[in-house]
Amino acid sequence: MAVRLKPISDQVIVITGATSGHGLGTAQKAAAAGARVMLAARDGEALARICEAIRAAGGVADHVVTDVGIEADVERLADETIARFGGFDSWVNNAGAGVYALLSTLPIDEHRKVFETNYWGIVHGSLIALRHLESRPGGGALINIGSINGDMGAPLLGAYSASKHAVKGFTDSLRIELMQRKAPVSLTLIKPSAIGTPFPDHGRNHTGYRARLPDPVYSPDLVADAILDAAQHRRRAVTVGGVGKLQVLGATLFPSLFDRLATTMNAMLVDRTAPVPDTPGNLYAPQGDDRRAEGRQHGRRFSLFSTARRHGALTAGAAVAVAMVAIALRNARDSRRLPPAPAR
Repeated sequence: MAVRLKPISDQVIVITGATSGHGLGTAQKAAAAGARVMLAARDGEALARICEAIRAAGGVADHVVTDVGIEADVERLADETIARFGGFDSWVNNAGAGVYALLSTLPIDEHRKVFETNYWGIVHGSLIALRHLESRPGGGALINIGSINGDMGAPLLGAYSASKHAVKGFTDSLRIELMQRKAPVSLTLIKPSAIGTPFPDHGRNHTGYRARLPDPVYSPDLVADAILDAAQHRRRAVTVGGVGKLQVLGATLFPSLFDRLATTMNAMLVDRTAPVPDTPGNLYAPQGDDRRAEGRQHGRRFSLFSTARRHGALTAGAAVAVAMVAIALRNARDSRRLPPAPAR
C-alpha cells in the first residue's frame, strides 16, 4: 500500500509534549493551518488553556492528559483521538526530559526516568500509532523527535544524550521493518540543534548554577516547520540548524578532536554567574509554568541549511557546501601529518 500524506489542513495530528517548546509551537502552527490537533502532556491545566486559546483563534483542538512513559496512557491517547476525530493522520512523539548532571553523580532512578520519557515514550507512541496508521487508507506519518545529541556525546547532559542515541537506533531499525513489510507509513527522525525552548528551566539541575543552551540557539519555529513538513512529505531524517549539522559532521569525521573540544562545553551549558539551588525541574511532575514555546534564550528564526533541506532545488547546493567544508577540514588535517618540505 502506498503512502499518501495529506495537506496539513486535511489532517488530524497527535502531538505529545505539547504544552511548551516546539511541541506547543507545532500545535499552534498546525491548528492555524487548519489541522485538527490532539494535544498530550502531563499538565492538564496547561493543556486546557492551550486548547481554549486555539479554539478562540478558530482552530480545532482537544487534549488528553498523558505520561508517555506509561503505556496505558498512550493507549488511551490513541483511543480517545480515534473516538473524537475518527482517527489520525500524523503522530508526533515529542515529549522529552533532561537532567543537568555528571553521569558519575546522577542518581540511577533519575537516569531511568529520562529513558522512560525520552526512549520508552517514543517506543510506546510509535508502536501504538502504527497499529492505526498501517490500517488507514493511505497510511500516514510517524515523526519522532531526536536530537543532534543522538549522534554525539555531551557533558552534563549524558543521560539525555544516551536516550537520544537510543531513539535514533530504535527509529532507524523500525524504519527498516516498515520497509520490509511495505507499510504505508512515512517515518521521520527530527534532530534539533540547540533550540530556544524552556528546556534549561524544565530540566532537573544538579550543577549548582543556572542551566543554559550552547550558542548558537535556534527558534522553536524552525523545528515546528520541520515537523509539519515531515507530516506532508516523506523525509528520512532532518537536522534542524546548520551549525548542529556541522557539529555532527565534526564528531563523525574527527571524533578524537571533537572529544577534546567537548571537554570545554560545561561553560556553555551553565551560567557560573548565576548560582541556583538544586532544582527538581519537571522530571517527575509538571512545574506548572508551561504554555511557553520559547525559553529565556531566544533563537535564530532562520537557518539556510534547514530551509534548503525542505526545498529540493536548494538541497544540492547545501550538500555541496557541507562537503566542501568537510574536504577542507580533512585536507587541513592531512597537511599537518606531512613531513616538512626539504630545505632548498
